[in-house]
Amino acid sequence: MIKPLLLLALLSLSLAAPTRAANVNFVTEEYPPFSYHEGDILKGASVEQVQLLMQKAGIDMRIELMPWTRAYVAAQTTPMTCLFTTAHSPERDKLFKWVEPLLVDDNILVATASSGIRETDLDDTRRYVVGTHRGDYTEKLLKEKGFPKVDIASDFPSTLRKLINGRIDLMPISEIYFEKLKVNQPLVRVATLSSQSLGIACEKSFPEDIRAKMQQALDALIADGTQRSIFNKYGLHPRQ
Repeated sequence: MIKPLLLLALLSLSLAAPTRAANVNFVTEEYPPFSYHEGDILKGASVEQVQLLMQKAGIDMRIELMPWTRAYVAAQTTPMTCLFTTAHSPERDKLFKWVEPLLVDDNILVATASSGIRETDLDDTRRYVVGTHRGDYTEKLLKEKGFPKVDIASDFPSTLRKLINGRIDLMPISEIYFEKLKVNQPLVRVATLSSQSLGIACEKSFPEDIRAKMQQALDALIADGTQRSIFNKYGLHPRQ
């Protein structure tokens, strides 16, 4: 028989213990240099930020790469799941809980150098076939901005291959990634499509105390220069 004092002590310990174990599932796509596999190693400028901020916050986590559409659905429907690197657009604002920014950047339209398409204003680009991948925020953005010919691929690498092979005329891309990519790919900037903050989007029931710890940890990585060092490591130069 449990004595009253022992029972009281056990109850106190039970009440003091955490009500849940924090174990966050992150999902993202293959999108170098932000998230990608190099052999069996998961790498990328966003991957490293997520790993460091979760370590700093003291929260267990795992990262899984999958097609963007599947990842986007998982982050809306699966508890304790977060998606990155995600543009924080007005229509997405209330769909998720946010930790940001992993990146602040312009999204630009690019063409191959051999296409003959040169830098112009956004209005002039609507006559071209513009490619993007399904579920990306630029899919809706292009339609909202009145682009009549939008080609949808399954993922970012597929869209890039279509551009290089001449199957589409233009594609939207992060400006800082373009600066790195054009070193090895014959690409030219054509127009600015949008500017945005990109971050971590978590399922709506995600615990606020955990989100706050994650945000505090990311803020610290930005403040102490770690985020900038990670960008430099991957040859990226985002705006200050």
